[in-house]
Formats: sequence, C-alpha cells, structure tokens
Amino acid sequence: MDSLNSLIDGFGTALTPINLLWAVIGVLLGTAIGVLPGIGPAMAVALLLPVTYGLEPTGAFIMFAGIYYGAMFGGSTTSILLNTPGESAAVVAAIEGNPMAKSGRGAQALAAAAVGHFAGGLIGTMLLVALAPTIADLAVNIGAPDYFAIMVLAFIAVTSVLGSSRIRGLASLLIGLTIGLIGLDQMTGQQRLTFGSLQLADGVDVVIVAVGLFAIGEALWVAAHLRRHSAEPVPVGRPWLDKADVKRTWKPWLRGPFIGFPFGAIPAGGAEIPTFLSYVTEKRLSKHKKEFGKGAIEGVAGPESAASASAAGTLVSMLTLGLPTTAVAAVMLAAFQQYGIQPGPLLFEREPDLVWGLIASLFVGMVLLLVLNLPLAPVWAKLLRIPRPYLYAGILFFAGVGAYAVGGDALDLIILLIIGLLGFGMRRYGLPVLPAVIGVILGPAAEQQLRRALQISDGSVSGLVNTPFSVTVYTVIVILLAWPLLKKLITRRRNASA
Repeated sequence: MDSLNSLIDGFGTALTPINLLWAVIGVLLGTAIGVLPGIGPAMAVALLLPVTYGLEPTGAFIMFAGIYYGAMFGGSTTSILLNTPGESAAVVAAIEGNPMAKSGRGAQALAAAAVGHFAGGLIGTMLLVALAPTIADLAVNIGAPDYFAIMVLAFIAVTSVLGSSRIRGLASLLIGLTIGLIGLDQMTGQQRLTFGSLQLADGVDVVIVAVGLFAIGEALWVAAHLRRHSAEPVPVGRPWLDKADVKRTWKPWLRGPFIGFPFGAIPAGGAEIPTFLSYVTEKRLSKHKKEFGKGAIEGVAGPESAASASAAGTLVSMLTLGLPTTAVAAVMLAAFQQYGIQPGPLLFEREPDLVWGLIASLFVGMVLLLVLNLPLAPVWAKLLRIPRPYLYAGILFFAGVGAYAVGGDALDLIILLIIGLLGFGMRRYGLPVLPAVIGVILGPAAEQQLRRALQISDGSVSGLVNTPFSVTVYTVIVILLAWPLLKKLITRRRNASA
C-alpha cells in the first residue's frame, strides 16, 4: 500500500508540464537515435550527460528513461525493416520481423513491436513497483555458477532453434566466441588474437559486430543478387493488426515480461538473453511452427515485450543496490553520481520524489511511445519503397558512421568491413548470424563467470553445479538437447504400435 501511495505521488511529479516535456523529448530522441544503426541508448545518454548539468535531477532522469525506452523501439524499427539492428536488444526482432517486412507486412510487424513494447514496459514497471525488494535480494544471492549456467542455456537455446541444422548453429556460435576472445584477458591482462595491435586490446565492440554481420552482410548479399533479381519496391501492406494477428500475439505480449523482467534485474546480459529465450519459447509454443524463419508474428511480439520489460528490470538493481546490469544503467549510475546521489537501499528514503517520479514517468513514456509510434508504423514501413540501391547505400553510410562513432578510430571501419564480409560468407553457406552475435555478447562474460566459479571451488568442476539454481538450469539444458531425440523415439514407438 505504501508503494501504491508513493507511486501516486510520483505521478504528481511526472505529470507536471516541464517533466512531461522532458519525457516527450526523451522518447522522440530515443526513437530517432535507435533508428540509426550503431548509435544505441547508452551512447545517447552519455552524449547528453554534459547537456543536463543545468537541469533539475528529476527532469534529467525522466528524459534519460524516455531515451532508453525510445531507443529500444527505434532499434527494432530498423531491425525489422532493414535487417539492421539499431542496438543489441533488437537483434532478435530481425529474425521474424525482416521476413515479414520483405513479404509486405512490415507495418504489422512494427505494430506488433509497438504494442509489445507497451505491454512489456507496462507489466515490467508494475513488477518493478511490486517486487523490487524481492528481486534485489535474489540478485544478491545469485553467484558465478548460476550466471554461467544461464549463459550456457542461452548458447544452447540459440543454436538449437535457429538455422537448418544444429551443426551450423554451433559453427556460427564458435565464430562469435572467437571474435569475443579478441583483446586483453580480463583476469591476467594477456593479449589474445590482437596480432600486436594496440587498437584491438579493448576487443571488438559488439555494436560493430552486430552492424557488420547484419547491415553490411545484408547489403553485400543484396548487391550480389541485385542483377539476378528485379529490385521492385516492397509493398507496405495494411497499417494495423487484424483479428488473426491479435489472436496470435496477445499471449506472447503477456509472456514476454515474465521472461524479460527477472533477467533485466540480474547482471546476466541485459535484454539479450531474455529476447532470445522468449523467441525460443514462442517457437516451441506456437501452432504455426512452419512460419518461423519466414515471418512469424509471434517471433516479433514476444521478444519485443521481453526487451521492454527487461529495461524495467535493470532499474531494480540500479536503484536498490547501485548495481548497473546494462550499459545504459551504468551511464545512468554515473549521472546519479554527477548529481551527488548514491543509488542503494536508502535511495527510496532519501530521494522519494526523484525515484517515484522516475518510476511513474516509465508509465507515461510507455503511453507516449504507443501513441507516437503506432500511427507512424506505416510511415516507417515506407522506407521499404525506396529503390534498394539507394536504400542500402544509405544503410552502408549510417552503418559506417555508427561504427566510427563507437571509438572514433578508422580501424573500426576496417574491422566493420571484414566482419561484413564474414556475414556475407555466412549467408552464402547457410550459417545463421544470430548465434555469432550471441557469442560476442555473452562469450567474455561467460568465460569470466566460469573462471570465477572454478577459482572459488579450487578448480573442481563440481563448483559449477553446487547451487540449486544452476542444477535447475542444467536440467533444462539437458531436456532441451534431448527433446528432439526423445520426440523421434516416441514417434517411432507410436508408429510401431499402430
């Protein structure tokens, strides 16, 4: 009841004209920035930090939250329409969203994403209000073996459900893990795969990898086939979801938040893992399994809902523990410190107006995103009517700008081209791109958690399975791996008995 009263007071703060203006500015800026490949919400918030020095803290954080949510939706827009994720949380949206766009259903995919973001953000923020203390306690008790088990689950899940074969999925994952090894060893400082280059000591940024594999690889693939196939503009299609679409998406919209929120609250990869797991879940539960890979709307609705809910989950650890679980949360933590405010258990007591105003603004931001982006879905979808030579020239330009903006180093452009050629080769030989991106994102973190768990157990492998949580996760992994074989055996026995 105290939380509800505090939230009502927070709405009083968030709905003041000036704070409402900052929320609108944040959502619009975030959406625009998210559409540009390579320039994600973390960079946007970081660039705006100096601008907010003169702002009152509550207004500044309301704007940052609007940028965060807006950039997540903007990233899924280019991911769906152009197969070019604006940020890593939007990678999964390309798997089903882009085939939908190519078949003339881009507006429906964007509408499913917009409603998914609204539902995920709304439910996620409700869970933030209700469960913040419980989730914070859970995050404190999860150790290195549990983190490693979660990441292994993500690896297995993504290689099991994508592409025409598990072998190709595993090969793609190994490519990503190899790229993730580039740089300094996080524990010993030893250089790995840097070839003596100081510029590679920090590794290859995941944004460059994602943009290279998706945007550059896609552009090169289209260029290679442009003369063989006529480059006719893709039809935009209907701007709204019909009854059949809503019937297929309402359950994924509601399931996504319960996958996304817990993962957002623990430091295990931000929105990437829950979006992948949501996609896996929807593929398993769908009655239209044959459509997956060709444009199944459930594969857009569920992951986008999970991504938005995970954004609310990240605020749990940041506000209650001062523990940032994503790049955006880390930048927001720096912003708190800039104002002389230290997030932690006492923050709700010392700065109630700021905290509850920020949480209430998340509800306001969700409504603004839906109101602004649902009518714009057919407008965004008209990007597909641009002739492909001009469209992909623009993609290459913005991809190059985004990659250069990551570190301001010309070497990043060379790496972008090399990874783009790798992405082209993967398309040529039927390797799914997503497992490679997963390997780059989670590989270094998985290695670190594995080594920590082994250090704690003095090198004993039993240290990886010494908690109930990790045992549960590994049990799920075994079931996931064994299920296709068990399914075949069950089918054969049924056929034999018949």
